[in-house]
Amino acid sequence: MKVAMLAPISWRVPPRHYGPWERVVSLLTEGLVEKGVDVTLFATADSITKAKLIGVCPRPYSEDLSLDVKVWECLHISEVFERADEFDLIHNHFDFLPLSYSKLVKTPVVTTIHGFSSERILPVYKKYNKHVYYVAISEADKSPELDYIATIHHGIDLKEFSLNESHGDYLLFFGRIHHEKGTAEAIEVARKTGLRLIIAGIIQDEKYFREKVLPFVDGKQIEYVGSVGPEKRNVLLGNAKALLHVINFEEPFGLSLIEAMACGTPVIATKRGSIPEIIIHGETGFIVENLQEAAEAIGSIERLDRKKIRDHVEKNFSVEKMVNRYIEVYKEVIGYARSFSEV
Repeated sequence: MKVAMLAPISWRVPPRHYGPWERVVSLLTEGLVEKGVDVTLFATADSITKAKLIGVCPRPYSEDLSLDVKVWECLHISEVFERADEFDLIHNHFDFLPLSYSKLVKTPVVTTIHGFSSERILPVYKKYNKHVYYVAISEADKSPELDYIATIHHGIDLKEFSLNESHGDYLLFFGRIHHEKGTAEAIEVARKTGLRLIIAGIIQDEKYFREKVLPFVDGKQIEYVGSVGPEKRNVLLGNAKALLHVINFEEPFGLSLIEAMACGTPVIATKRGSIPEIIIHGETGFIVENLQEAAEAIGSIERLDRKKIRDHVEKNFSVEKMVNRYIEVYKEVIGYARSFSEV
């Protein structure tokens, strides 16, 4: 089985710090290679992989603002489809743009939809609905206007996360600094409880950061530590009392949630999007309706068994489970393609 893995080029694969789509691509690619699948990864040229690497774009455009995004996206995507006949399958993680190439080649295309940035992109997905095989990352993120071959939750490499059975003394916000992710709401919860809050993540909205976050950052109760890479992530997640995920949008999945739980750290999250698919209320964290409930839930955190929280991730969100599910999808899609070619 020869698979072309089409990654985004906003960040490196794997990302140095932020880059959830690129992180999933890396985990899946390396897991497939370990299973003996012949994978060619199309990503930035500085990416690191055991697969064959084809890098047209020299560096991530989010790290080098001199790169013209549209130019390098065009060159990157076209490289995959111009070589389509070399592969049994193309796995697209690049959102909707590559779909417009899919009818120009005979090679079947699987597209993992990593969430909908806007309803305005849905017409593209609808146009290619009967031609491309869509994978959802959660049941909650499925569009009723599309057909899906599978729902596959993200998985993580559990060797990167160690269980800490001691309850920490600080709350943690871990993600992009943006209204959607509820950074300001996490600050409000921390102030309600009097507990220290560490904020880690890239600043995606500068105005929001200046107006809603920075005024409360005092280096004591509220601390901002910037974007945290893999070398510090395990310790920061594992030493937290709880991860706060009091969001303002329908969460497609939430990679940081399973990373925190892999360390035994419970999650307090707003009941939106995929949250009920990830957290078991009262066992691996608490699903809340508002900030007052979030603050009250912190009082019950220490009765949760951090070992059982880790066990939940091992059972449901391992990279092995994710890889095996994708292999099943690949075989199904390739089987369909071969049966149609024989008609």
